[in-house]
Amino acid sequence: MNFQTDKFFLIAGPCVVESKEICFEIAEQLVAITTDLNIPFIFKASYKKANRTKLDSFTTIGEEKALQILADVKSHFNIPILTDVHETTDCELVKDIVDVIQIPAFLCRQTELLLAAGKTGKTVNIKKGQFVSAEMMQFAVDKILSTGNKNIMLTERGTMFGYNDLIVDFRNIPLMQQTGFPVIFDATHSVQQPNKSDGVSGGKPEFIEHLAKCAIVAGANGIFLETHPNPSEALSDGANMLALSEVKGLLEKLLKVKIAL
Repeated sequence: MNFQTDKFFLIAGPCVVESKEICFEIAEQLVAITTDLNIPFIFKASYKKANRTKLDSFTTIGEEKALQILADVKSHFNIPILTDVHETTDCELVKDIVDVIQIPAFLCRQTELLLAAGKTGKTVNIKKGQFVSAEMMQFAVDKILSTGNKNIMLTERGTMFGYNDLIVDFRNIPLMQQTGFPVIFDATHSVQQPNKSDGVSGGKPEFIEHLAKCAIVAGANGIFLETHPNPSEALSDGANMLALSEVKGLLEKLLKVKIAL
């Protein structure tokens, strides 16, 4: 996949596949917006969420059903697809459907998972762990490179600060770019407030725009965000999502920032 652009590319979609209707509604609007603004676009949705705090938190509508919906989105809209993997066996399961395999931040040091993802030949997006320095991400990159796969992206998503908040060090963007691969800024997980006492993550979505603008100034190659028509009704991470109705306005502002640099 070629992500070379004088603007930035967008990775966006719901946190998790909830239904075909929701995925198609979000994809349709994002395709229209990014086509109008001439922004390269990758649709994202997790076919399952394995890293949930509570046992009864939503995980999937069914792996096979969710993957078929992602395949339908890809074929209907003719767009690339990204989804997460959590175990080595997941890589084989998703590789014929998705274009980008994403390594969750909590798993960025899992050697066998990184190697399995790299061996698929797909683009691998490695999210920087909340506990990892920018410099340490070179070792994650090296694991993918050892498989002969040079299709790599890295994502900044904030660093743990205390017990239930994140802070973004924007030096991480140019530092990770020293690996020679594109660096993306996750504008929605960076405003997440994890580890709440009720087991459900909170968030401060009012800061999404501010942090995204800073990321563009810092030279981010791409922007990652999760969106939903009704974030309060989302089955996962609704507290830190950007409402679908606000996506175009945000991207227009980010383009203005990029052009002004």
